[in-house]
Formats: sequence, C-alpha cells, structure tokens
Amino acid sequence: MLDNSAPAEHYFRGCVGRIGAYRKGNAHLRRVKTAAPMPNIDTPNLENLKKQAKQYLRWHRERYYPVAARIRAALPRFRHCSDAQVLDASFKLADAQELVARERGFEGWQALKSGAQAMPDKARPHEDEPIAPRPILNSTQAQLFVADIKASCDFYTEKLGFTVAFVYGDPPFYGQVTRDHARLNLRVVGEPVFAGDIREREGLLSATLTVGTTDEIKKLFLSYQTAGVRFHQTLKNEPWGARTFVVMDPDGNLILFAGPAD
Repeated sequence: MLDNSAPAEHYFRGCVGRIGAYRKGNAHLRRVKTAAPMPNIDTPNLENLKKQAKQYLRWHRERYYPVAARIRAALPRFRHCSDAQVLDASFKLADAQELVARERGFEGWQALKSGAQAMPDKARPHEDEPIAPRPILNSTQAQLFVADIKASCDFYTEKLGFTVAFVYGDPPFYGQVTRDHARLNLRVVGEPVFAGDIREREGLLSATLTVGTTDEIKKLFLSYQTAGVRFHQTLKNEPWGARTFVVMDPDGNLILFAGPAD
C-alpha cells in the first residue's frame, strides 16, 4: 500500500465511547501512531512522495484504470476526460508529482516541497486576509459487523495476518485489527444486518484493501489460499485494469483485496 503519512507525527491514546445502556468496561488501548497535517516536508518523507509519484506514473503507463479517477479528480486539465482519455493522454513525471501535491492540498510540487500553505477551497476575498490550510484526510477505516469479537479477532490474526490493536467492553463488543496501513473496526451486532442472502448474492462489500504491485496481490492470494481462507471470488483480472479477490469472513463480511493487473 502507498505510504501517505506526513512527517509531523504525534501519538495519542485512542478512546471508544460507551455504547448501550448496559455496557461497561474501560478500554486499554495501545498507543496508536497517527499523522498530523504537514506544515513542512522533511527529506525522508519527500523521498516517499517521489516514489509515490513514480508509482502513479507507472500505473498510468500500465493503464491501471483506478489511477485515472485520481488524476481526473486532482488535475483540472483532465476533469472532463473519460478514463480511457486520461490513460491515452501524455502523463509525465511532473504531472505525477503535481498529482501527489494536489492530493495533499498544495498548488504544485514546489509548494509541497517548500511546505507552503495548502491551497484554499475558495479564492481569498482580500489580499490581507490569511489563507487557512485545507483539512487533509489521512486515512479511512471500515466497520464490520460481527457476532463474536474473539472469533473475529482470531480469524483476522490467524488467517489474514492482522494484529489486534484493541478490544473494548465487558463483555467485549468493539475492537480493531490492523495490518500495515489497513485498519478494520469490529462491532458486535446481535441480529442480522442484511436480509436473507442478499449480501452474498449481490456481492455487497464491507471493505476494500489495496496493495501496490502485481506480485503482492498474487502472493497475498496464495498465502490466504494456503491458510484455508474462504473466498467469495478467487484471483481474477478486472476489465478496468485491476487484479482482485474477495475473502468472506466468518460473519459473511466480504473483503476485497486489489492491486494492479499484469
């Protein structure tokens, strides 16, 4: 997965609110590393951003369709282009660097390198008014509904290679498992969330996790196959340029894993 972390990092102790009138217990959470919006770019992190730009460039050359949507969303000159038009267009390293910068709220690569203020959502009404940096979203976390926290934690750690970040409640009713930059929240629900078999029949996904290379998605699939994981969909090439497979957990949650195709 791509390393999108910012250099200015701090630690916090996560906390989970009490849910339900009869819930009790105190959370004992380990320290979780998070990233703050970046005012400056240090050399090591700048190297990571350069690598990310090169990866975007490679994905464009390989016609990896998901990158077309990112290019169209961030670069104004591609705003009215279709996926095919974006992938057919000239796209150089400077364009990929601009994409990285704009995804972090900067006008361009030079502004990002110098740690300039993030570009505003609206034009400044008066020249003497300060520009507030645009808030930067650092990550997303899926929430999965499960029947038993312990059984779910066992599955994700023993079968899928995650580790338990925390478990909360007495009895436990909430928790989180992590692997690299991926985080999945687990929430106990005592009754069916979906009607009948619609989730499996329609392939309704609970989460999507990505890796950066073709080799990684293949190795991940083979490791899960060896572990005896149940697949809703085995490894396949998608028409939009991705390679995917879908895992079904003990509660029927469908987790899609994706990477670039050959």
